[in-house]
Amino acid sequence: MSLWWLFPVVLLGSLLLTASLRRYALAKSIIDIPNARSSHTVPTPRGGGVAIVAAFLGSLAILGIIGFADTDMLIALSGAGALIALLGFMDDHGHIAARWRLLGHFIGAAWVLGWLGGLPALQVVGLQIDLGWFGAVLAALYLVWLLNLYNFMDGIDGIASVEAITACLGACLLYWIAGATSLVILPLLLAMAVAGFLFWNFPPARIFMGDAGSGFLGIILGALSLQAAWVSSELFWCWLILLGVFIVDATFTLLRRLARGDRVYEAHRSHAYQFASRQHGKHLPVTLMVAALNIFWLLPISLCVVLLKLDGVLGLLIAYIPLVVLAMRYRAGQLE
Repeated sequence: MSLWWLFPVVLLGSLLLTASLRRYALAKSIIDIPNARSSHTVPTPRGGGVAIVAAFLGSLAILGIIGFADTDMLIALSGAGALIALLGFMDDHGHIAARWRLLGHFIGAAWVLGWLGGLPALQVVGLQIDLGWFGAVLAALYLVWLLNLYNFMDGIDGIASVEAITACLGACLLYWIAGATSLVILPLLLAMAVAGFLFWNFPPARIFMGDAGSGFLGIILGALSLQAAWVSSELFWCWLILLGVFIVDATFTLLRRLARGDRVYEAHRSHAYQFASRQHGKHLPVTLMVAALNIFWLLPISLCVVLLKLDGVLGLLIAYIPLVVLAMRYRAGQLE
């Protein structure tokens, strides 16, 4: 059965639902008011990421009903995605203690790993390495970090949406080239769900994503990368390359703040992209720069991993070194 009709439906559904959420947020005064730690200056409705959640989870339900995709993967994505989105939604509307959020994040990660079978053996510099139970622990930490860093990086208009769309579409291209066409559907559906929201979130944003959307994207992207790992180690390394801008900025910033003794769970404005947006005086150039890095730097390196059999770890290092230089250039983790 052809499923191509589902992609425009998800796109349109996300677009219209975001519009409805914006009207609701304005009517109920669910507004993000700028403060000293904000990267925006205009009060803006928030919570639009719920549209991404609803559109994508709805598409998974349709896939489940028609029996098209891997049932275990659908359950993994639906359960973890719904839990993380619910936690984010509750935190958006009333603070939840960090320890309880973190517990929920690890439960979501455990759910994903339980249904996917943990972390498979990976090809690392020519060696096949199976870490067993320790690999599952590392995979859980990876998922939790990815969903949190996605929340950290969702600080200026359009950046989180552009990152998700370019990473997903890049992965779809790599899947097609590698002959893993059965994996294309899920990241393409996620890209459509995010694209509908991006119409309203593109600089200058008319609504913000909120924690419900950003955490959801982080856990889903992480789960998609682990699904790819079970098919090919190369594709897993490619996902890490494609997500490099967010991974490097967030990790570099965290390490610098930890070294300085900061309370890393507190809000701040010391990511490289935040310094860059203040330097340029607007969000659009930075969001477009992220898109350009993803398309013209990270995607070509990923293609080398798949087409030219460049070692995945070596490709990762080549991809990340300039990103670390950029993070240093834009003072990631430094005091304002």
